[in-house]
Amino acid sequence: MEVEYALVLRWLHVIGACVLLGTGAGIAFFMVMAERTGKPAVIAHVAATVVIADTLFTATAVIVQPVTGYLLAREVGWPLTEGWVALSLILYLVIGLFWLPVVWIQIQLRNMARQADAQGAALPERFHRLYRVWFACGFPAFAAVLAIVWLMLARPAIGF
Repeated sequence: MEVEYALVLRWLHVIGACVLLGTGAGIAFFMVMAERTGKPAVIAHVAATVVIADTLFTATAVIVQPVTGYLLAREVGWPLTEGWVALSLILYLVIGLFWLPVVWIQIQLRNMARQADAQGAALPERFHRLYRVWFACGFPAFAAVLAIVWLMLARPAIGF
């Protein structure tokens, strides 16, 4: 049984989108739940896990998505300038603009929570400020991921 190259690429691309969507939702949920406890030890543990998950899963998918997307578009004959493809690429860049600072923030949150836990101290005000930025960055990034998934499924005619 011969497997079609485009079908394999499409499957890999959809799996990558699921990883981005699922990891993003999971990270957000667990970080929010940990922060709500106000306990530095819990936050430090969860934030450390979040940093690992972002490194293993999100970063891998961030690399796989454009590669599989480009190869799939080329194989199927979709020009990268096609409206829905171009909009997806723009949204992908938007996601990156929010994700890169979020990765740095997660590391800072983890480190501050570890330090507070080690010292038996409360979380510093800087932690709460960065957490609010982290939280706010999640909405446009997650909305953009959802929009890209919709664009991949619907492939609407969009003119630029």
